[in-house]
Parts: sequence; structure tokens; C-alpha cells
Amino acid sequence: MKRPLFPILFTLLLAVALSACQDKEAASGAVPADPTLVTVPPDFLQRLKIVPASEGEITETLRVPARIEVDEQRVARIGAAVTGRVTQIHATLGQRVQRGETLATLHSAELSAAQLAYLKALSQAALQRRAVERAKLLFASDVIGSAELQKRESELVQAEAERQASHGQLGVLGMTERATQTLATSRSVHSLSSVTATLDGVVIERKVTPGQVVQPADALFTVADLSHVWLVAEAPEQQAALVKKGEAAQAEIPALNGKRLEGRLIYVADTINPDRRTVTLRMDVDNPERLLKPEMLASMLIRGAPQRRLLIPAAAVVREDNKDHVFVRVDEQRFQLRAVTLGQESNGSIPVQAGLKSGERIVSEGAFHLNNERKRKELEG
Repeated sequence: MKRPLFPILFTLLLAVALSACQDKEAASGAVPADPTLVTVPPDFLQRLKIVPASEGEITETLRVPARIEVDEQRVARIGAAVTGRVTQIHATLGQRVQRGETLATLHSAELSAAQLAYLKALSQAALQRRAVERAKLLFASDVIGSAELQKRESELVQAEAERQASHGQLGVLGMTERATQTLATSRSVHSLSSVTATLDGVVIERKVTPGQVVQPADALFTVADLSHVWLVAEAPEQQAALVKKGEAAQAEIPALNGKRLEGRLIYVADTINPDRRTVTLRMDVDNPERLLKPEMLASMLIRGAPQRRLLIPAAAVVREDNKDHVFVRVDEQRFQLRAVTLGQESNGSIPVQAGLKSGERIVSEGAFHLNNERKRKELEG
């Protein structure tokens, strides 16, 4: 008896389909190629330079953000010596002034009263001096006794003390010795007081307007000598051991096209800022052309002590996915792209902090081309 043809054909088709599915599953379960590995032909090897990673001495440079500030030893905050009303302003922002130059003039009733008190004390002292001279003549003629002479002399001493006290008060109120002598000669009281510069420099701040009533505690002008400025930085406390007072440092100013200035650290704080966990550093910088402006941003670069580290050439580094990599030789024709953690570059060498061991052979020249070859082969599958 003949068997039906349809069941036989159905069984054959099912077997073929199952076989195809198994082949597909086997293909999908295959291990994919490592994208970090690249195999190159012998002629490509001639374009590469391969060196072993080795230890060497390197001086790392600490770079910290900084800013320009005025030298606090070359700045003066100037106010009035008396209470009064400002009548005239003589100095403007940015104006260069000399020591003793008048910045503002004000009218002061307090000054007038002090001058009047001085003139009275001066007259009283002169009167008592003449009284003592007459008493001496009368005592010599036996007209008065010694007690009367002593009384007159005591009154003279008191009058002189009052004169000296009023003279000193005029000095406190801003009058010079020459002005006091002129007052004593002319016997003419005036109420004008001058606010004068106490050092040569530039007016960098003005906090006064005409008609304003000011007190001796008010800071009206700030004058700074900008021929020297400070570069102030905050170094992380973990790097505090790398900085010491007197060490050479550099300043990099982005606003001046990255200009670098040489100097030395004049101050390293003895305490840590508890909020920022940083150490304050100061560097003194010459500024003869006034190119450095207070509050200008900068970077401070400090060279640390030489240390032995695992070093690689800077040309060996490949940037991939915002990370640093190097090509490590696996065998004669294969290389692997490996992520590494690096320090700061110095004189063409970079210290390796993690990801590479001493003696491993890396591509020091041609790494860029090798990475392009790896990407090409990755795209080709």
C-alpha cells in the first residue's frame, strides 16, 4: 500500500526549518570581536614607534584658580579727620594722585571750635607768662612773697598744658604744624578742612559726594599703588604639602592672551579654610604697566618637588569618549586600546596613576593613526 505524499513533504520541510533556526541561534550566540583590539599588517607596523612604559623623575605642576588683588601693604582707605559737610571734590576714579594731594574739601564747625580753643589757650599762656615775669620782679623787690610767685608759676604751667592739649587736638583734626603756626600768627579762624592722599597711587574707590556730611570713621577714598599686585589662590588641602613660602611660581592670565608672569610665594596660610577646605596662597607680582587689574581672573602654577613616577610620552595618549587611553602591544601584530588615569603633563611626559604597569610596551608614535585603523575595522565588522 502506498503512503500519502503530503505527510512526507511536510516532515522534510519541518526538518529544514528546524535546522535553519538552530543555525541562526548558533550564529547569534557567537562571541563578538573585542572592539578594543586591532590587528595590523606588517607594513603598518613600520609607521609605529613602540616603547616600554618606564619610571622616571617628573616635577608636577600644581595649577589652581586665582585672582588679582591689590597689595594690602600698598593701599590706603582715606577719610576725613573731622565731622563736616563736603564742599568740593578734587579727585575722580582712576586719577593718579601724589602723597599729600587734596582729594576733597569740607566745612567743619568742629574745626573752627578747636581753632578758637587753641587761640584762647595761646593767649592765656602768654598772659600767664607775662604775669610770672612781673611776679619775679615784684618778688625781687620784696613786694610779694614766695607763695604768690609760686601761685603765678603754677597758673603758667596749667596754661601751657591747656595750650599743648589744644595744639594736639588740632593735629588730631588734620591740621599740619605749618597750618597751626599760621593760625597762631594770623589769629584768624577758618572752618575748611582737607582730605589728603596718604600715599602715591590711583583712586580706585570714591564714596563721597558734594554736600554729604561725613564722620571721621567714614572711608571716603581708596587709593592703591598698583605697581605691585597680589595673585591670591586657594589650593586644596590635599596639595598643601606641595606649596611653601618662598617657592617659585608662575601666573597665567587668560585676559592677557595667556601671558605668564614669574614670581614667588610670599604667603602660605597656616590654617585651612573650613568651608572650602583650601589653603590661601599669595604671590607678589610686578605690574609696572598697570596691565593687571584687581579682580582679574588668573591661574597660579606651582612646581612641586621631583618624584619618581611611571611615565609615558604625551604623544602616546589617545582621547576616546572623554577619557585617556593608550595602545598596549598584545603580540607581534595586535594592539589593545586601554583606558588609563593620568597626571599633569610636564616637559612632554605624563605620569600614569592607574591602568598601566611598568615594562608594558605601548605605542608612543602613530597612536592616532592606529586608532583610526581600529575604528575603520570596527565599522567594517
